[in-house]
Amino acid sequence: MTDQNFVHLRVHTAYSLSEGAMKVDKLLPKAKDKGFQALAITDTANLFGAKQFSKCAKGSGVKPIIGSQLNLRNPDSSDPLKSKGKVVEPDKVIVLCQDETGYKNLMQLMRQAYLVGMGPYEKAQVEVKDLLEFNEGLIVLSGGVEGTLGRLILEKRPTEAKQFCQDMQSVFGNRFYIEIARIGLEAERKTEDAFLDLAYELNIPLVATNEAFFFDADMYEAHDALICIAQGEYVINENRKKFSPNNRLKSSQEMVELFKDLPEAIENTVNIAKRCSFIIEFVEPLLPKFDCGGVPDDEYIREQALVGLKVRMGTHVYKEGQTAEEVAEIDTKYLTRLDYELSVIKKMGFASYFLIVADFIKWSKENDVPVGPGRGSGAGSIVAWVLGITELDPIYFGLLFERFLNPERVNMPDFDVDFCQENRHKTITYVQNKYKSECVAQIITYGKLQSKAVIRDVARVLQMPYSQADRISKMIPAGIQGKNPTLQQALEQVPELEEMRIEDPQINKLFDIAMKLEGLYRHSGVHAAGVVIGDRPLDQLVPLYKDPRADMPVTQYDMKFVEETGLIKYDFLGLKTLTVIKKAVDLANKNHGLNINIEKIPLDDKATYELLQRGETAGVFQFESAGMKDVHKQIKPDRFEDLIAIVSLYRPGPMDNIPSYI
Repeated sequence: MTDQNFVHLRVHTAYSLSEGAMKVDKLLPKAKDKGFQALAITDTANLFGAKQFSKCAKGSGVKPIIGSQLNLRNPDSSDPLKSKGKVVEPDKVIVLCQDETGYKNLMQLMRQAYLVGMGPYEKAQVEVKDLLEFNEGLIVLSGGVEGTLGRLILEKRPTEAKQFCQDMQSVFGNRFYIEIARIGLEAERKTEDAFLDLAYELNIPLVATNEAFFFDADMYEAHDALICIAQGEYVINENRKKFSPNNRLKSSQEMVELFKDLPEAIENTVNIAKRCSFIIEFVEPLLPKFDCGGVPDDEYIREQALVGLKVRMGTHVYKEGQTAEEVAEIDTKYLTRLDYELSVIKKMGFASYFLIVADFIKWSKENDVPVGPGRGSGAGSIVAWVLGITELDPIYFGLLFERFLNPERVNMPDFDVDFCQENRHKTITYVQNKYKSECVAQIITYGKLQSKAVIRDVARVLQMPYSQADRISKMIPAGIQGKNPTLQQALEQVPELEEMRIEDPQINKLFDIAMKLEGLYRHSGVHAAGVVIGDRPLDQLVPLYKDPRADMPVTQYDMKFVEETGLIKYDFLGLKTLTVIKKAVDLANKNHGLNINIEKIPLDDKATYELLQRGETAGVFQFESAGMKDVHKQIKPDRFEDLIAIVSLYRPGPMDNIPSYI
């Protein structure tokens, strides 16, 4: 990095939700094109993009610097005389990781921000004492005019400003920098001399930054629209939050020229980059251990599997009238398959995974939480069947275990487990209690500005008529298999859209802005099914996030990247069908004196299929299946009458027994 003159240390990617307009995968090539050899990302109060940034940086020629722009609680917020009953906005501080210790401390700061003491109407923020406590391995920039130092100077509190610098300097030493920016704000002009005086008086190094939210000046208009979308404002309204065209990823030459009177502030950006040497590496799966009472999990799973196999054979495999030779042949077939699967599971080290899944499924069934029979490749495992994870006999159905686990292709097992939608939370709570709440979290998702939605949003902030935006949005082709076409693809597929764009300057502007914003992250959410269980507190492995309205924390990395941190994902899918089935059975048993066991209803009941063929499933359902041949009772219409027929189709059975009339 000897020939590098300047390094950006305050860059917001698209993970600064509804604020940053630079996608991580495009940021690094852009930085390389501009001649940067290092770059720091400092997204607003999160590390959402840190893992992707590290992964994309490998081989890019650009050294990644992991950091974040944290919200630092303003002490005045707890002083009623100073706050005057109003919400006091936090200050900003930039934190950069020097090494792995710094990254771990930054994860602890994220935990403090989101899981400790955050009020329902507050931004996630850390206390000054937290920053001082978790300081090792971190470099801190003062935050410029938006930091504590800048605020105190603007409020004409020079003694407190000096004391803040001394407090930071006493802990961080030469890892604390006074930050100077020249975006063009009036506040910068008012504070710069004071910043310089304190830096020279206290021997605190200066550093130049240029907070960047978008790549080039050509992106300014689109970024302005993005801010309006986030705020619910119109572009034409001048009385709103606005950024400057200078909030772009300026070139090194521009920054050197801008700070030619303070060359040390430019040089320190390179010095900081040299001091930071950390990248988030791939971590092999860290499987949590199931409590086997002191017995090795490989032995324990074999014991449980053999017990389960005996039960399954007696209830599902053996038939009346079979000879001893036939039984022996069946036993050999099933035991051989079981031994093979157990050997693979042992070799790959996945015994605890199977035991954990079997445990929470068993608990669910014993605690009135309906569980699906199993689906996906996991249904091909006889170990899963005998442990009660699935209800499908893979030998009878001819299902392959290798689709689920293959010793020649190492990958994590992944059971897709369906739970009753209304009771799924009970099982997750059980898992939290069993494996400790600090070791369990859900997985974050990010909502994107997709083609149809971004057209509507941009049209609104441009104050285009709703009917016009609605018409254009509806002209965009529907997605195929959940993948929506991009706006560029829509223009290619629908000639009328391209014609409208050419003929109408306003529509052309709409598409120009929308195409620049398309695919950016708008908000965060929670994965519908994914839950991770760690072998240690999760804040040691991954940064955590929590919506103050939610019950559980979530990982700051999404499903694509969270497993690369060593965490194991378990799918707890909420299925409304299971809820409907449970209610249907409960009503039938309670109101009509029946004793229906959903597990014993066969797939080959002729009367049921004849009823379905007649289309009589909306309002009346006639029970006439094995064990109930003399029962003819009618269920009156209810709110789920159109799905009640599923009761007779739920339990899996031998496919070769299904008669031709189906």
